[in-house]
Amino acid sequence: MWQPIPRLYHGIADASFVPAVATAPETVGFTEEPIATTLCRAISAGTMISGLITKAEWGAVPVMPFKAHVALDLAIGVFSLAAPWAFGFAQNTKARNTFLAMGAVGLVVGLLTQVDEMDPEKERILRLKADALPAL
Repeated sequence: MWQPIPRLYHGIADASFVPAVATAPETVGFTEEPIATTLCRAISAGTMISGLITKAEWGAVPVMPFKAHVALDLAIGVFSLAAPWAFGFAQNTKARNTFLAMGAVGLVVGLLTQVDEMDPEKERILRLKADALPAL
């Protein structure tokens, strides 16, 4: 029987997605497309920031509800699917296909994720542990 992806696995997917997208222009070979390269960096940075501020086990500053994080992932997925045509690099097969893959991954992970919020007691314990850390 099908079960949704737990929050923790979603965090692992995000942690894998960020460096893969950031390095895609060099890895796949479309650095000659400056808009696609910039979009990869922006999507990667946005995903990283979103993950760090999400109310989840991996959130460093847990302020954003997990449901909002998943909604943002879905929006990034749709954006990635449209980007090659919206920004004029659809003729570059490597860049276009990379963005289609990024969009597909974003949509699949977002749609398959269990969107329950973190248990308030667990959130309280994590916040206490974070507050006990030395200031930067």
